[in-house]
Amino acid sequence: MKVAHIAPGTAAPASLAGAVLTRDIEVAGERWAKGRRLSTADLAALGRAVPVVESRRITVLIPEASDVHEDDAGRRLAAAVIGPGLRATEPVQSRVDLRATAAGVVHVRSTVVDRLNAIDPVEVFTIQDGRVVEAGDLVASVKVAPHLVPDRVLAAVETIAGRAGRRGVVSVAPFLARRVAVIVKETIRGIPRDRFEASVRAKVEGLGSTIAGIDYVEDAVAPVERALRARARGRDLTRADLILTAGSSSTDPEDPFFVALAALGGRVVRHGVPAHPGSMLWLGRVGRVPVIGLPSCGAYSKATAVDLLLPRLLAGEPASIRTVARLGHGGILTRDQRFRFPAYARELDAPDG
Repeated sequence: MKVAHIAPGTAAPASLAGAVLTRDIEVAGERWAKGRRLSTADLAALGRAVPVVESRRITVLIPEASDVHEDDAGRRLAAAVIGPGLRATEPVQSRVDLRATAAGVVHVRSTVVDRLNAIDPVEVFTIQDGRVVEAGDLVASVKVAPHLVPDRVLAAVETIAGRAGRRGVVSVAPFLARRVAVIVKETIRGIPRDRFEASVRAKVEGLGSTIAGIDYVEDAVAPVERALRARARGRDLTRADLILTAGSSSTDPEDPFFVALAALGGRVVRHGVPAHPGSMLWLGRVGRVPVIGLPSCGAYSKATAVDLLLPRLLAGEPASIRTVARLGHGGILTRDQRFRFPAYARELDAPDG
């Protein structure tokens, strides 16, 4: 990169075509933004321009063969980090935004982002991992600070980001249309029952899935096992892709839900989750069907850890220890953390601490 100067009102040499402005200027009533690549027509316009105090001498950058313009650099950065579920906008002064193509859960490989941002002058910035977004939402942006950057800088970015694989550095896992069954081990009648069913439907339908049925069963192993068997292994309309349960005692190893899970060859993956409120939630599975034990605070009108875990499961994450472990960072779900919840949960009650 070389530095040159242009004096408005004076003919500029044609060899400066392709030079880059280093600051905003006004020419014949038109605002030219810094970073603009000057064309032959631009040089002619500057030659006809009337000099003004603030632009008697214009500094421009002349790119060399190994230099990449900021807009092209922005496009390459975006192509390096983008994963499924995102689309890139056109650059504006090198900044390229990555926006969600569908509603889903954001995945950010933060350690890779850290490595990329350690490369001067690369800038990669994102929203938080695990956030629920709608189609069109801003998920990440990339840019470079100078108007020209060496090609080797972008090559280093592409090498590091390429190790992230097909998922990319930043991606959005879209919600899958799943059938969700609900099994309740207690008797609920009247207004509480209406509130419970409305709360569960809001959670499930708000994430693009449907309720396959709500089963109320006795507090005993046999009826619980029958209901779980029908929903986890049944056929046609009885079978579900995910099961929500309510009414269990998460600390009682002989609770009918736990006994029934074991009898069906299933297991509890995690007793409790690292988030509050809702830390008494439990996660199990029968085969590939996840089973969530709702905490009492999450069964009605509270925004809880359920509203962090359920979106992940309905976006294709497995019912695993790793999925639960990722809830801990940002797991204090006070009112100022409402942005982490899906849209349906942002207006629900939340604790102060």
